[in-house]
Amino acid sequence: MNNPLLADFATPFETAPFDQISPSHYLPAITTAITEAKADIEAIKAEALPTFENTIEALDGAGKRLGIIAGIFFNLNSAETNEEIQSLAREISPLLTEHGNDILLDQALFQRVSQVFDQKDQLDLSPEQTTLLEKTYKSFVRNGAKLEGEKADQLRKIDQELAQVSLKFGENVLAETNKFVHFVEQESDLEGLPEGIKEAAAQIAEEKGETGKWAFTLDYPSYIPAMTYAKNRALRETLFMASGTKCAKGDELDNQDIIKEILRLRHDRAVLLGYKSHADFVLEERMAKSPAQVMSFLDTLLEKAKPKGVAEIKELEGFAKQVDGLESLKKWDFAYYSELLKKEKYALDDELLRPYFQLEKVIDGVFQTAQKLFGITFSPRTDIPVYHKDVTAYEVKDKNGKYLSVFYADFFPRPGKRNGAWMTSYKGQSLKNGKDIRPHVSIVCNFTKPTKSKPSLLTFNEVTTLFHEFGHALHGLMAQGTYESLSGTSVFWDFVELPSQIFENWCYEKECLDLFAKHYETGEKIPEELIEKIKKASNFQQGYQTVRQISFGLLDMAYHSKDPSEISNIFDFEEAVMKPTDLLPKVPGTLMSTSFSHIFQGGYSSGYYSYKWAEVLDADAFELFQEKGVFDKATADSFVKNILSAGGTEHPEILYKRFRGRDPKQDALLKRAGLISE
Repeated sequence: MNNPLLADFATPFETAPFDQISPSHYLPAITTAITEAKADIEAIKAEALPTFENTIEALDGAGKRLGIIAGIFFNLNSAETNEEIQSLAREISPLLTEHGNDILLDQALFQRVSQVFDQKDQLDLSPEQTTLLEKTYKSFVRNGAKLEGEKADQLRKIDQELAQVSLKFGENVLAETNKFVHFVEQESDLEGLPEGIKEAAAQIAEEKGETGKWAFTLDYPSYIPAMTYAKNRALRETLFMASGTKCAKGDELDNQDIIKEILRLRHDRAVLLGYKSHADFVLEERMAKSPAQVMSFLDTLLEKAKPKGVAEIKELEGFAKQVDGLESLKKWDFAYYSELLKKEKYALDDELLRPYFQLEKVIDGVFQTAQKLFGITFSPRTDIPVYHKDVTAYEVKDKNGKYLSVFYADFFPRPGKRNGAWMTSYKGQSLKNGKDIRPHVSIVCNFTKPTKSKPSLLTFNEVTTLFHEFGHALHGLMAQGTYESLSGTSVFWDFVELPSQIFENWCYEKECLDLFAKHYETGEKIPEELIEKIKKASNFQQGYQTVRQISFGLLDMAYHSKDPSEISNIFDFEEAVMKPTDLLPKVPGTLMSTSFSHIFQGGYSSGYYSYKWAEVLDADAFELFQEKGVFDKATADSFVKNILSAGGTEHPEILYKRFRGRDPKQDALLKRAGLISE
């Protein structure tokens, strides 16, 4: 059989030939590519004396085809999956894990790497080459290269099991999300919901064969508006309980035992490698360095944020009692009364803003912002294959009109796509034999879909989400490294959120909003008074939101910084950890951990704190743009040179200091969040 994954991609810019790939192609392509990658490794080992070029550089370039095929497969397993793809993932994942272990536990290969590493002071390497050498050596050591015999076999077994249980966790979350639908039969039960949301709910019901009803799911564009606007408290409670008990019902989709298994395997792996805990292992390669430093960082923020959060909840309780006589504010009431209070305090709500944020115009605004800052342009290309009709592919050109990269955008929910928003890559950037191999980058979101009468109109939160993910994309698109493993977003995990979070700041600036925030019917620009209201409301309930984010970071650290064998009950453990940060009463039966995909399926284990860590960096960095001008060319050029293009070529502390001229300060974040006075 002709396998398009094993042929040269005869597509524009050698993009993935999605229109030619079928699920049956993946397994044979992976097995063939593994064989090729093994041959690359054997060729490295067959070289005479090990040098930086024939060992370290060669390793960075080994198995390129395998990386591309695996990237295509696992990206689609997140964005466009089905039972066949999921079944293949369970088969393919162990093969890749075993191949990775074959490389990192290969003693002859490690000896070559060690010999080069031991000579590093005599090699006259550039900072980027030094980083690659150190990262390569550490990746071997941190993945068991110094283990022998039974211990090496034990590590292989742990890694195989971890790959499987992490997949299972994600499959259960997706299945539970897709399984739930709540139908409403009386329109009177939808009081408070904007017409556009009601129309979308009717459209979902119609798609599910229930014409004349309204349907709500756990997809964010359905769930969030219902929780925010539905006056019907019973409806809010139903949806909240469905979301809050996801994968925690004791049935075949329950993730509690899977969490225990993931934690046990991660801890055993860390101990086997000589670390006290999984968190100690992870944080050795982070800016934060240690669990103690993470806890100190989170505790300091909590000390600043909690009093404000407590006061905000007290204010909200008083408001809910005044408006509706509510005696006890529950978690399913929070978003609804918050929105009413925000409207009263600032004369602002999402429905007032939505008409100014038509998706197509926001996308154009994101592109224009990038052009004004960095000179890059985006042109849609219908000849680049895509994996779903909702996906658009763009050619990106640099400020000189030269091809820079390929960008894919995928914005709407569907059954084969997991919830949330993320950036990913189909092809990394590198420099090989003088040729600059350019990246193929994608962002995947779950935004409000168009209805029969309205285009896709975003909430302001969805606008900031789009800017956030686009910031990640810029980190990939503008990469200018030599080695793929140090390129683009291949940076310390607590640094990777800086480009994404700083880009959100432009959403609050008039100069930026004027580019795209135009009423979808009249074309009028967003009024200046609305922009001022957006700015004033940006601190609304920031104490509560900060405490909430800290609570997730603390839960992550609690799971991963100690021996998890003492965790007998996930419900009890989560409740005990979250109690100091719970500003509203715990709802019996609910559990956040069982759908906490960031730490149990994604790459954020012992790293959830990095969102707040990077907020310190982004607030501090954006202050420089505010001082110089939000579209100041020199500042933007410096950000490209030292942050976006640099990737992981040097330690992030060095790169940040080079951009900012000093170390970051927490004050900018605390001021922005209203946690300290100006």
